[in-house]
Amino acid sequence: MFTVLKTKLNYLSFVMTYFFYYFSFAIFSCLIAVYLLDKGFSPAETSLVVSSSFLSSMIAQPIIGSLSDRYSLKRVNQAVFLLACFGGIYFAYASSLIACIIGYSFVLALINGSNPILEKLATLSPYKYGAIRVWGTIGYAVGSQAAGIIYAFIAPQAIFFTFVLTLVLAMVGLYFAKPDMKKQQLLQKAKNKQQHTKQKTHLFSLFKNHLFVQYLLIAGVFFSLINIANTYIPAMFQAEGLKLTVVSNILFWAVLCEVPVVFFSYLFMDRLSNKILLIIPTLIVLAQFFSFGFNLWLPIQVFWTLFAKHPASMIFVMMNLKIVATLIPEDQQISALALIQTIRNLASMLAQSLFGWLLEKSGYHQMFLIAFGLIACVLLALIFYRIPKSPKQKIFS
Repeated sequence: MFTVLKTKLNYLSFVMTYFFYYFSFAIFSCLIAVYLLDKGFSPAETSLVVSSSFLSSMIAQPIIGSLSDRYSLKRVNQAVFLLACFGGIYFAYASSLIACIIGYSFVLALINGSNPILEKLATLSPYKYGAIRVWGTIGYAVGSQAAGIIYAFIAPQAIFFTFVLTLVLAMVGLYFAKPDMKKQQLLQKAKNKQQHTKQKTHLFSLFKNHLFVQYLLIAGVFFSLINIANTYIPAMFQAEGLKLTVVSNILFWAVLCEVPVVFFSYLFMDRLSNKILLIIPTLIVLAQFFSFGFNLWLPIQVFWTLFAKHPASMIFVMMNLKIVATLIPEDQQISALALIQTIRNLASMLAQSLFGWLLEKSGYHQMFLIAFGLIACVLLALIFYRIPKSPKQKIFS
């Protein structure tokens, strides 16, 4: 009986960690474009704030990944969460453009930096990946809804104090969460083997893997376009006449559409080939950008937002884990995941600058037409990408 209770409490700790981490992530970032535009910043200045966060994340993520490879995953991320709380308080009082850039960049560098480590931690838990990660999806959905309610009915600034509170709760959950001992021992064995043979597995050695480098380029373009959509979809729907509360509801249901993808990931992620699992979300995003770019009937745009905004990107996030497991030795996998995030943020930083300028010059629909052309290029690259079918071990079952 004691063992059963201990197992339930451990599961509750993982639930608490993932629910409140993704809740805090959503509430801090999902309405950032609306928040900055309402404060009087231009679209170009808004893009500058967001793109600066990608630059800071690009710098921070390899460092956080490397520290997590060397030391305790939990302790490193608890320290990261604590620093992010201080950053959230600072950003709540930021009023100038420079202050907003500093505050937002600092917080997002830490939150984005911890993201691949938490994805890895979900695979090290005693439970199925989907049974843990689904709570992150639910947390993000609730956070998106809460952001709209707090913004509209309390005060815009209050969303950042809520961010701090929920991130503290995530820290508490992480402190009590205990990974599966066998999985942890396998990871530690790989690290010890690397140290024993004195092989240099520093970050730059990952660039010798040509298939991994190709994936970095593909993932960089894909995620940069997803980030553009995530930044501007709320403002675009507002510009088309929807109220902020309606937009928040759309974002809420868009995240909930991710739940079956995550929860039932064990049914398809280990069974379908890597290439198929990369092509499917790319096709979905292609359809989404087509509906935005050609300004189709608004309900069609909302439909593709529900179907593509989170489910498609979540499949690609899970594919990061699978591709890294396929191509990278176990002792370097966290560093590889951090490198993917770094390239993702570098590409997103460049894309935010370019698309912010395009938005000011042309408008939302012309901007998404360009995004449609770029995602079509990603699809073409994937067709010719010679990736092995799957890793040796199952990750999601």
